[in-house]
Formats: sequence, structure tokens, C-alpha cells
Amino acid sequence: MKICVFCSANQQIDPEFFALTEELGRWAAENGHSIVYGGVNMGLMECVAKATKQAGGQTIGIIPTIIEKTGRISDYVDVEVFCDNLSDRKQLMQDKSNVFIALPGGLGTLDEIFTIVASATIGYHQKPLILYNMKGFWNSLVALLDDLQAKGVVRGNWQDYIKMANSIEDIQSLISNE
Repeated sequence: MKICVFCSANQQIDPEFFALTEELGRWAAENGHSIVYGGVNMGLMECVAKATKQAGGQTIGIIPTIIEKTGRISDYVDVEVFCDNLSDRKQLMQDKSNVFIALPGGLGTLDEIFTIVASATIGYHQKPLILYNMKGFWNSLVALLDDLQAKGVVRGNWQDYIKMANSIEDIQSLISNE
């Protein structure tokens, strides 16, 4: 399975996020899954790629040319797929992945999450998106989604498109159901 990981490229975040991300990368490789990610050599992106590679797994970096120009491509990318911009990147990630896991991240991660979910809601794909809720990171987003649903602006149930995981075991269970 190709698992797309959306996550932060920042270094100055909770160290426990790095430990849990490393665990995810190892788990993916040990279970024969490839990681599709942004290909950047910083933050949780670099962490998941390094852990995957060190455990014998494959990584696929979807890399906008601006990242290439600034020299921020990870040394842990096996397959480099270059693209023009972030819109192209999201489309390629969607096309090349079977499932999406969102780790702690900022505006870029939120953009990726909502692009994937919005695409699913109108039928472009039926691929699951999992929020890996490390230390409750996504609790405020869940509260917002619940509020939007209560106000009637979300058609159906957002949980039909976004799954929650608090551990690797939860992720494994959600993925094995696919």
C-alpha cells in the first residue's frame, strides 16, 4: 500500500511528535508499505522518510520545483516526482496513494487534508484520510468539524471521510479495513 503522509516541515515542535512519526515510518516499512510525502529535508517530513528508509522501506517524494531550487530535497527520497506547484503536488499525492495520514502540521497540512476530503465528498475518490491525533493535536479541528456539521454546512457526516487514530494500532486497524 502507498501511504501518503501530510505533516509539518518545522523543527521547533513537540519532540514526542518526532518519536511517534519515527514509529510510523518504521511500522510502514516493516509492513511493506511505501510512504508518499512532500520530499522536504526538514521537520516531520524528514523524520518519517528517514525512519522508513532505515527500516528498509520505500519513499516517494512529490517535490515542487521551488523546493528543488532551494536545495531542500531530502536525502531519503527513493523516487523523486517533480511538479510545478502545490496544486500539482496535491493531485499527484492523491493519484499515487491508497490512503492518507495527517500528522501534526500547519497551514499546508490543513490545505492537503481539506483538498483530499473535499475531493472525496464529491466522488473523485474513496480513499480514506486518517488524522493521527498525537497527544490530542487534532482535537480543535474535530471540534470545528463537529460545529460545522451542527450548523448544517457539512453534508452528511464528516466522519465518513475523516477517520481518527490515536496510535499505530488504530492506524493499522483502519488500514486493514480498506
